[in-house]
Amino acid sequence: MACSAVLFFHGFPFGGELLILGFILTISSMVLWFKDIIIEGTYLGSHTSQVQNGLNLGFILFLISEIFVFISVFWGFFHSALIPNIEIGSQWPPLGIQTLDPYSIPLLNTILLLSSGGFVTWGHHALISGKRNSAIFGTFFTLLLAIIFTILQGFEYLEAPFSIADSIYGTIFFALTGLHGAHVIIGTIFILVGLARIINYNLTDSHHFGFEAAILYWHMVDVVWIFLFIILYCWGT
Repeated sequence: MACSAVLFFHGFPFGGELLILGFILTISSMVLWFKDIIIEGTYLGSHTSQVQNGLNLGFILFLISEIFVFISVFWGFFHSALIPNIEIGSQWPPLGIQTLDPYSIPLLNTILLLSSGGFVTWGHHALISGKRNSAIFGTFFTLLLAIIFTILQGFEYLEAPFSIADSIYGTIFFALTGLHGAHVIIGTIFILVGLARIINYNLTDSHHFGFEAAILYWHMVDVVWIFLFIILYCWGT
């Protein structure tokens, strides 16, 4: 998928078809892997406490790697914002860039995302306490707020007065928000799988690592957005 994306962006023949094929193969691998993990943990009893500890450590290391991905893009932002060079008018935002109002859609999205973090935490504690209906309710509202967040982010992209090609500001803006948006979509799918497993009685009060991993991932997305809102939308404008 990565190689075919490069071919597609550079206009090579059949680059688009190979990209679609690579995307389908990647999604298929994820679905089949998720299916195997769920069967092993739910029906085969393979996920002992020791196995869960290993999975937990692996997932924490994965989250750390994700955080460093965001740090690298933030690094690019500060490199240009703190010492703007003459090519962008020796100012930040660069000359000719009309920035977005941070207290419109970005502020609303901040409220939505932080609220979703509260709802998913509520659902988690409800699951631990054996309150199944509350767990379903909290997780469902998390998904609802996440979908609204993604839709509003799309509206913001449509209304943005600049594109990804408009100087380093446009590139960094769409790279950061797009990378975060991709994580929101992945986290939404992650939590959706957790909700489906709660509904199907796959998770118990003491055996629900997959749901905990989804919650950890979602809180990481929340924290990154707080930094993104403060630095990119407020300070960066």
